[in-house]
Amino acid sequence: MKEILAFIRQNKMNVTKQALTDAGISSLHAKECLGRGKGMVDFAVLKGAESGYEEAISQLGQSQRLIPKRMLSLVVPDKLVETTVQTLIKANQTGKSGDGKIFILPATEAWRVRTGEDGDAVLDE
Repeated sequence: MKEILAFIRQNKMNVTKQALTDAGISSLHAKECLGRGKGMVDFAVLKGAESGYEEAISQLGQSQRLIPKRMLSLVVPDKLVETTVQTLIKANQTGKSGDGKIFILPATEAWRVRTGEDGDAVLDE
């Protein structure tokens, strides 16, 4: 089983939930967060700030604005990883900077608190 961690645009949340449900993946956690990618960094300003130039340091606060995002966490059996990733990409891809990122992490165990079941039996099939 794997944990899929995805960072997406806030306005894509409903489309993403529907696409995942249509693909048979109903279990997820979502959280509001802030972030930015490398596309918003002015590397000349960053290099100047690292070198200690006051002008660059003062500009750094203006160019490093954090953007509201949604962080999704899904734990799925290994056989659903590819389907889940492709569904997330299809639902969130606009072709523009800021579409998001997806990370795949190992998940070694899962337990259902209510029944005490463990393993893949507690996940979406």
